[in-house]
Amino acid sequence: MRIATFNINGIRAAQRRGFEDWLRERNPDVVALQEVRAPAAAIPQGVFGKYHLAYDEGTLPGRNGVGILTLHEPAAVRTWSGTALLRLPGEEHVDRIDFDRGPLARGLAEFAHEGRYVEVDLADAPVTVASLYLPKGGLPAHLQKPGRMRDEPDGGVRYQRKMRFLSAFARQLTRTRLAARAQGREFLVMGDFNVAHTRYDVRNWRRRGQAEGFLPEERAWLDSLLSPRTLVDVVRRQHPEVDGPYSWWSWLGDSFASDSGWRIDYHLATPRLARTAISAGTDRDPAPDRRISDHAPVVVDYDI
Repeated sequence: MRIATFNINGIRAAQRRGFEDWLRERNPDVVALQEVRAPAAAIPQGVFGKYHLAYDEGTLPGRNGVGILTLHEPAAVRTWSGTALLRLPGEEHVDRIDFDRGPLARGLAEFAHEGRYVEVDLADAPVTVASLYLPKGGLPAHLQKPGRMRDEPDGGVRYQRKMRFLSAFARQLTRTRLAARAQGREFLVMGDFNVAHTRYDVRNWRRRGQAEGFLPEERAWLDSLLSPRTLVDVVRRQHPEVDGPYSWWSWLGDSFASDSGWRIDYHLATPRLARTAISAGTDRDPAPDRRISDHAPVVVDYDI
């Protein structure tokens, strides 16, 4: 079973740049999407071809939006908001599904309507799959230096908000993983985590120690999610102690051409599922002018 995660940086822009060709040629069974950035009604007709789409568009116009594409209609769909959208292959009509989401982990309600998380129970395999778009964040106040930042200093507001998300999501992730296990399902959470975990996950890592996405506390948080008994970083297991494979490069300068990238898009799987992975990597675009997104798809083949 081929499973991918792809931050497409806007479905309409990705379509113009060749997303449909990638989807047809790679022919994955499941795709987790982030930053779809469109109301369900504005998603181009036919862009997802033969796939069912489970989608949380969120309430922030032009931002966020997470989805999961599956060849078979999912057995169940869940979001943090209690509402999910389901679009059938080739149809313009979108079904709205309302359900009892149950209690969220403490602190997560602040983010529940932003279109950051959707999960499905696959109909053709005993696996629960989730798509996550984690906030980018910012620097803590003491590291903000006017004139040396791309954004205006904010006193650490974006940093504090990201840290609240990390804390709440870790609690929710444990609940979700255990709920899947109680149903006899493996669990796989994929997406753009906006955190590079180790020195192998960012080029020029020594210079990035005080950059958002590679702060010691962010890296420690990701480390706390991983263990041989809880969740496994599938791509890193396949590529131990090597630089990359990176999944994000800035649009600016020659970052892509020089492979000055970050690995911030992950497959985190329960151990039994992780052991079935037979290949894993990124679909890096062949040239800067042929990039579909500033992210590359991360693709894993699982022998389920």
